[in-house]
Amino acid sequence: MQVHTRHTPNFGVARIMLAPGEAVQAAGRTMVASSYGLTETPPARGGARAHKGGMSVYTAPAEGGWIDFAPDLPGDVYPLEFDGKTGWCVFSGAILARPATVRHDPGWAPLQALFGADDGFLDHFSGMGPLVLAAGGPVDAFELGQGEIVTVRPDFLLAYPDTIQTRLRAVDLAGPQSLKTGEGLALDFAGPGTVLVQARNRRPGPAG
Repeated sequence: MQVHTRHTPNFGVARIMLAPGEAVQAAGRTMVASSYGLTETPPARGGARAHKGGMSVYTAPAEGGWIDFAPDLPGDVYPLEFDGKTGWCVFSGAILARPATVRHDPGWAPLQALFGADDGFLDHFSGMGPLVLAAGGPVDAFELGQGEIVTVRPDFLLAYPDTIQTRLRAVDLAGPQSLKTGEGLALDFAGPGTVLVQARNRRPGPAG
């Protein structure tokens, strides 16, 4: 699977190039167009759902093919390359397209330790290949050196490698907090490592 992007960073579209018989998962509403002959298998009703939402599986015919995906909202598309060694924690809902070679790891122990028994705003992935992320605005990367620390609000977080040191804390102990959305929380990261963020808040406040 190869990924080519266009119209970035404001109105990104990802073109997925599939080898013969290769498949990719994505939400059906994000599919723009494809070469002729690709087949779509919708998620089973009432059955297990892929990555917290109904994800269709698109499979290329014998000659291969391509398919275009666009996020629900304006912004960037970002192919995050997995090397088979390092996993990544990704903000839930930021996945635009996922190849079969990248696995979603529900119940990953360090995230369970971070969130406790609750279902938090992050998911863990591992494997090889490009996991395509949808971002609000351009994607920024904080390249942290040894011992360097940065604090990121969840509303802007996209992804970080599972090798980086992470701490989740409340911004205001007296204020509202949500492990599902990240409201009222902050993440502290200690390098070395890379933290990916998006340039716009995914939950903008009221105007004025």
